Amino acid sequence: MTTLLVIAKEPRPGRVKTRLTPPFSPEQAAALAEASLADTLDAVAAAPATRRVLVLDGDPGPWVPAGFDVLPQCAGGLDARLADAFGHCSGPALLIGMDTPQVTPALLTVDLANLDACFGPAEDGGFWALGLADPDPALLRGVPMSTPETGAIQRRRLVAAGLRVGDLPRLRDVDTAEDAAAVAALVPHGRFAALLARCTADSKTGRP
Repeated sequence: MTTLLVIAKEPRPGRVKTRLTPPFSPEQAAALAEASLADTLDAVAAAPATRRVLVLDGDPGPWVPAGFDVLPQCAGGLDARLADAFGHCSGPALLIGMDTPQVTPALLTVDLANLDACFGPAEDGGFWALGLADPDPALLRGVPMSTPETGAIQRRRLVAAGLRVGDLPRLRDVDTAEDAAAVAALVPHGRFAALLARCTADSKTGRP
């Protein structure tokens, strides 16, 4: 059994999903971020795990389900914050972000018994998931984040450390309005898709 980690920002206007603005307002972008996070946390809650942890930049809200430990993110760059998240685990752990509301419990049910790591690449060149059988924060520190090469560099880091790496399916992060529409089409019955439809209609009519 595995610790499931979700690293996220508190969905506050102007702090999250800024690339959705325009066409959406900062308030709509924050609401979409909250819906994406809520769908993600629901999937994590339904997946088998010994522990579920939300590693949060900001304050928790009513969108945090029961059964989650909430830990603050440390200071520093994203590589340092991801490394610190793994530092709170003493056994197998799988970390994901808040940008893939299409994630399912099945995708999160990973078996690290015969692998040292699992890696979920993202379409933008990053990664949406990283699992480590024996979490070592040093495997993430110094990896340049938020570049088209981030995923490739991180995966090479794992291989260079001599780890047996299994690959998860490639997923699309929600960064832009185009991403949001494509991801919502994959999960049309989720909170994210429903809210995106309302926000899109409101933006076309000029309502905030």
